[in-house]
Amino acid sequence: MKEHQWQDATPCDEWNVTELVEHVVKTHRQVYAMAEAEGMEDFGSDLALTAQWIYAFRTFAGVLNDPDIADQPVQTRVGEQPFTFFIEGLLMVDTLCHTWDLARAIGSDEKLDDVAVARAHQRLIEADRLIRGSNGFKDPVEPSPGADAQTSFLNFSGRLV
Repeated sequence: MKEHQWQDATPCDEWNVTELVEHVVKTHRQVYAMAEAEGMEDFGSDLALTAQWIYAFRTFAGVLNDPDIADQPVQTRVGEQPFTFFIEGLLMVDTLCHTWDLARAIGSDEKLDDVAVARAHQRLIEADRLIRGSNGFKDPVEPSPGADAQTSFLNFSGRLV
């Protein structure tokens, strides 16, 4: 990414590139705080924004491998869930969508992992009524005939592809 692209528009009408990345990092911080894990209070806040994104990704990879944190129950708006289930739901979907948003905004490779797309799309379908509206996903877009899995997923999340 080039320095001048930080202010570029993204497919999320309300955010430029900087605001999009800040949202992803903030969401990771909020989800991590739900587990009340020790030692991550600043969550890399002293790092540059791109480094914070990488730090968040690596932190969650470690969390998923720590059963003391990963298996603990957390309270979500749909009730109590194992922390990993919440990560594999909201956090995965949000990050995957915004990874595509960022790639589209800066002209990078937009191809998402096929397995992640399939899992995220299923989780979105399961949570459809909970994810729409303010502070959530836009209404789904009807995919074109023959749309691939990634396009169908992104359309379901309210994105025009």
